[in-house]
Amino acid sequence: MADQYIMALDQGTTSTRAILFDADGKAVATAQKELPQIFKQPGWVEHDAEIIWDHARQVMAEVVIQANVPPYKVAGIGLTNQRETTVIWDRFTGEPIAPAVVWQSKQSDAIAESLKAAGLTDFVYEKTGLWIDAYFSATKIMWLLDNVPGARDRAEAGDLLFGTIDSWLLYKLTNGAVHATDYSNASRTMLFNIHTLSWDTELLEKFNIPASMLPDVKDSSGLFGYTADYAFFGIQVPIAGIAGDQQAALFGHKAFTPGDVKNTFGTGSFIVMNTGTDISTSQHGLLTTIGYSLNGEVTYALEGSVFIAGAAIQWLRDGLELINSAKETADLATLAREQHPEPIFLVPAFTGLGAPYWDQNTRGAMFGLTRATSKGDVVRATLESLAYQTRDVLEAMEQDTNLKVANLVIDGGAAANDYLHQFQADLINVPVRRPEQLETTALGAAYLAGLGVGFWENLAQLPDVTASDIKQPMADRQPEMKSAYQGWHRAVKAARMFPLQ
Repeated sequence: MADQYIMALDQGTTSTRAILFDADGKAVATAQKELPQIFKQPGWVEHDAEIIWDHARQVMAEVVIQANVPPYKVAGIGLTNQRETTVIWDRFTGEPIAPAVVWQSKQSDAIAESLKAAGLTDFVYEKTGLWIDAYFSATKIMWLLDNVPGARDRAEAGDLLFGTIDSWLLYKLTNGAVHATDYSNASRTMLFNIHTLSWDTELLEKFNIPASMLPDVKDSSGLFGYTADYAFFGIQVPIAGIAGDQQAALFGHKAFTPGDVKNTFGTGSFIVMNTGTDISTSQHGLLTTIGYSLNGEVTYALEGSVFIAGAAIQWLRDGLELINSAKETADLATLAREQHPEPIFLVPAFTGLGAPYWDQNTRGAMFGLTRATSKGDVVRATLESLAYQTRDVLEAMEQDTNLKVANLVIDGGAAANDYLHQFQADLINVPVRRPEQLETTALGAAYLAGLGVGFWENLAQLPDVTASDIKQPMADRQPEMKSAYQGWHRAVKAARMFPLQ
């Protein structure tokens, strides 16, 4: 299949991209469209699902034109998507009944709180591996059914369909022929029983959500359907892989062994550990989720979400105006460390603390300031806060699973920072690998689709694109790292003593 390609359609929170990969796993062309955000009220985040679909068609066409590849040479399409974002549309017209409610959106907060007040927290966690939150799709569905005029009656009559963005795009790409999702996306809805691998009837009853709205759930790799009509140059191309973005990144890193961990440094950090066929429940506020499913076998994962990662570096640039670009931070931090070896600590709880603390009332704080503290020291503290938060989650994972983290692979914007890369390795005392191919999410979707159409025969045949920069922990820094991590915990404890009133 040397002259054929796999396309990944990566629909994210802020953009929609299509990337064309060759048989060696190399990206040969990329097309991208920025996605407008809709903020009707404070805390609300919405997207126009029709714009998402329109952009998807555009980038799919643009990427083959850019690569000068005939469309018929695309052997398969893989979808990866912003998770939890919820679309409800008319079964007959294919038109959304309202804007998509984005994973970040807080408009269903009151519903989540009422479910907690009803004593459902443990009940939901035991079935789904998720803690009740407006983050997940179930509360968003409930909100839409209760707030869009006539929606509940239409849903109960069987006229409405629900999907995460993968399902929406699959439905549109197949011209309504297929209403499906994969196990990884289903596991993020708060409606899917990860033990029975089915939509949970008890949860549907408690949440008053009609089962007729829900998509079929399939393996992450395999034939979902074919592009219809003029979705893709009038050619029928198999859609053969689907996974939520963080799970796709795990797969793109080829993290196939229990204990393998990846950290994506985005606005926040998403740290995901492969736990194999075992469902690991967490005593430390982590989420139990499905990583992917191949040939009817589900691979589970643990996930820890850190709210503020790259956003802290944006704060340095836009809020404090200490830097002009993120690229400056590595050199500034390195110099600061040489000049002032004693660390200062930033607790970047700008929107509360995520895993493993789950403290929404804490706000950001900085400790250890002196008259000598410089701009570089603040930059250094900011970068190091990303590493401290990652270690917190990794230690929680080790305690929950009894699996030892032997190495860490990183991707995302802040992964390019050399200071952070080395500091992270020193702090956790294991090697940290940064692949050259940082489009790991799209690559994971491509791998799944390629396996689904036989472009690659099996996992062993997946191309090795792991050329990477590996930072080894420095042995002589370990006493310093031990002391610094203790200091971080003191700083977190102190910050939590001054909650938001």
